[in-house]
Amino acid sequence: MKTFRSLALPLCLSLLCWANNSPELASAEKKLRHIETNGAAAHPDQTPTVLTEKEVNAYIASDNVKLPEGLKSVHLSGAPGVITGTAQVDFDKVRKGTHSSNPLLGVFSGLHDVVVVAHAHGSGRTGRVHVDTVSLDGVEVPHFILELFVEKFLTPKYPQIGIDSQFALPNRIDTATVGEHQLTAVQK
Repeated sequence: MKTFRSLALPLCLSLLCWANNSPELASAEKKLRHIETNGAAAHPDQTPTVLTEKEVNAYIASDNVKLPEGLKSVHLSGAPGVITGTAQVDFDKVRKGTHSSNPLLGVFSGLHDVVVVAHAHGSGRTGRVHVDTVSLDGVEVPHFILELFVEKFLTPKYPQIGIDSQFALPNRIDTATVGEHQLTAVQK
């Protein structure tokens, strides 16, 4: 038993290090450095940069991304023009510091498995995202309740986030295309 304990800590540490240094994470970091360096060039290389779904998820799961309080186990998957995101959300932490007496918003409390399906694309150096559906524990949230939640709890903290979001793409990315299990970015 003593031998098992003496091996358990080094084994756990090596697994943790491997998870944080996976080939997918290393590849994502390399591609993101390329995008940043290329975006700083006077005439960026217009060769598309393709990030795979595995690379994106490894990057999100790494220490490189600080998720908002209450959000964990984020996973994204892509299909042409569509991103599906899953996560565990502790709405009590998300709503911290705010209160609503609206009973319709009561569904947004406690810990839930959340699925968000959104259309997303980028063109002309502008990214656009439209949230199609949100489900909590397998039950779709009616659109008008989702609008109330966004207005009351998300927009005050994150003004750039909504059911319809538009934002400048960084690093001279001209187009961003969601494909089957990948994201393709072209810089100009």
